[in-house]
Amino acid sequence: MLARICRLMDARNPNQYTRTAIALHGIVAALIVANLLFGLYMTGLSLSPQKLKYFSWHKWIGVTVFMLVTFRLLWRLTHPAPALPRTMPDWQLKAAHVSHVLLYVLFFAAPLSGWLFSSANGFQTVYLGMFPIPDLLGKNKELADVLKLVHKTVVYSLGGLVVVHIAAGLKHHFVDRDDVLTRMYPFLKVPSPRPPEP
Repeated sequence: MLARICRLMDARNPNQYTRTAIALHGIVAALIVANLLFGLYMTGLSLSPQKLKYFSWHKWIGVTVFMLVTFRLLWRLTHPAPALPRTMPDWQLKAAHVSHVLLYVLFFAAPLSGWLFSSANGFQTVYLGMFPIPDLLGKNKELADVLKLVHKTVVYSLGGLVVVHIAAGLKHHFVDRDDVLTRMYPFLKVPSPRPPEP
C-alpha cells in the first residue's frame, strides 16, 4: 500500500517537481514565514505566561520544520529536481545551486540554533506539550546569550535568502518568461516568450 502511494506521489511530468516535493515546498515555506513573523512579534512582548506559551508554540513549529526539512532533503536526494532552462547563463545556474544549498543549511541551522539556545537558557522543549526533547546543553547564561545572537543571525539570514528566492522566481516568470516557477507551481502557465526586438 505504501509503495503504491509513493509511486502515485512520484508520478509527474519530468519538467516539474514531484507532487510530494511541491507539497513539502508549500508547507515548509508557510511554516518558516509564519514562524519568522511570529518570532518577531513575540520577542517584542513583555514577559508573561502568554509569552512563554508563544515561545512553546514557536519551538513546536521549529521542530516540525526540522522534521519536514529532513524528509524533504531525503526526498530531494532520491528524486532529482527538473533541469533548469538551458537559456540560463552559467553564473545564474551556479547562483541557483549555491542559494539552494544555503537554504537547506539555514533550514537546519535555524531550529538547531534555537534548540541549543533554549537548552542553554534552561528551558526544555516539550513538543506539542507531550514529547520532551532532550536538552543539547546544560544551563549556561553566558552561552545562552551567544546562542541567542547566533539564532537571531541565522533567522534573519534565512529571511533575507527567502526574499531573494521569491524575487528570483518572480523574475524568471515575469522578466525571463521561462518555466522555472511553473516547475514548482504547475497550475501557472508558462509565459509566452517576449517578441524579438525590432
